[in-house]
Amino acid sequence: MSPARLRVSCLLLVTLATLIHLVGGSVAWQAAGIVALLLYLMTLKGQLTRMAKGLLCVAGVLTLLALWRSPTPGQLLFEASGRFAFFATFVVALSMLRLPAYRSRLVRRCGQSMLLQPPSRRYPILSLGSALFGIILNIGVLNLFAAMIEKSNTLSAAQGRGWVREARQRRMMLALLRGFSLAPLISPMGIGVAVVLSSLPQITWPQLAPYILGAAALIFMAGWAVDYFTGPHPPANKTYVTPSLRPLAQFSVLLIGIVALVFSIAWLLELRLPIAALLGAPTGALLWLAWQRRRLGYGGLPAAITAVHRQLPWLLSPSANEIVVLGAAGYLGHVCVGLVDTQQLAPLLAVLDPLGTLNAVLAMLMVVGLAQIGVNPIVTVTLLVGLLPTLGIEGLTPELIGASLMVGWALALMSSPMTASMLILSRFTGVTATRIGYRWNGRFLVAAIPLLALWFGWSPF
Repeated sequence: MSPARLRVSCLLLVTLATLIHLVGGSVAWQAAGIVALLLYLMTLKGQLTRMAKGLLCVAGVLTLLALWRSPTPGQLLFEASGRFAFFATFVVALSMLRLPAYRSRLVRRCGQSMLLQPPSRRYPILSLGSALFGIILNIGVLNLFAAMIEKSNTLSAAQGRGWVREARQRRMMLALLRGFSLAPLISPMGIGVAVVLSSLPQITWPQLAPYILGAAALIFMAGWAVDYFTGPHPPANKTYVTPSLRPLAQFSVLLIGIVALVFSIAWLLELRLPIAALLGAPTGALLWLAWQRRRLGYGGLPAAITAVHRQLPWLLSPSANEIVVLGAAGYLGHVCVGLVDTQQLAPLLAVLDPLGTLNAVLAMLMVVGLAQIGVNPIVTVTLLVGLLPTLGIEGLTPELIGASLMVGWALALMSSPMTASMLILSRFTGVTATRIGYRWNGRFLVAAIPLLALWFGWSPF
């Protein structure tokens, strides 16, 4: 068996065992998933980035500390390892949706339709479109759409005006970046929702939705306003024919169907939404693949299963770093919360308690600020979402905590030059990540952050 196939086999065993545990509650299957996870991590030698290796090293140090300081180290480390396995399963489940998406003619037609819109409509359509596609393609939407932008944004398309071409590049790339950053915020299947709801079992997505969707609307409107007022606005080409948005409407219907499938599974099986997403995403992906191959007989299902079997190594092998970073962050968060004695935090509580709901704003800014020095938002959010509810600050509800951290995560993706999203755009544009994050996006951040601070500081919900 090749190393790639061995890694995929271990990862699939992690996924299967974790799903059976989450649905049936079997501790034996959870243990099997953790053992398979350890085997998977052992196969990743030479495959991980510096950040992923660093998080694993910190996890190892914290494990030793837990063995020394925790009164029940076995239970704490077992539960933390289960969190690691859960997030690994989450990455695998949502990655399945990329298989039919990358082969879809509808996806390509949507991309072309969005990019060829007139300037007055390009920002909102491209931003909303990249958010919708980001729900399914995750960071793959940046590679896909950035390549399309570079291909379509030629000097001839700008009628020989170099400054117009540069302005279009900046405006379209920023619309793409901001839309992609909203995907984990607006999607009930997003990783942000999974991190928050798995750490705060006392709340549900409908309780969280008013906070995060309202914040997403403020971010979108602030980005659109900044794009419009910073221009430029060259004269329109009156002979230009605006392409139809029908493909985007069709894709929206498809996406609504997948989300409805997830909510239906949650309702029928009485599961929490993150667990239902682990079942609904692969099911939706298989049905989408079968529809693409329906002319091959039996509703296309046998051909879809064959395609999944053949392409899983190609699909999952590049996900190693994503799995390790997300899983290790979940592991660290659980262990840290288990080791923290809340009584020792009394001096900190005396400072934070009078601030009330403004602590949500501080939490949001902490996620954004630490991202600027290279601390991945996944790590910060996982730690804070486990720690803040234990402080019992008056007015700081679990919904407000979760929403503010998710918004901080989105803003970090839009601003930090050390995130993968910013590095991808830098590679396509030839512009440094710091220039994109601070110069190109500076006015937007100056406008959006005070609005969001007001939203969380004086939220109507």
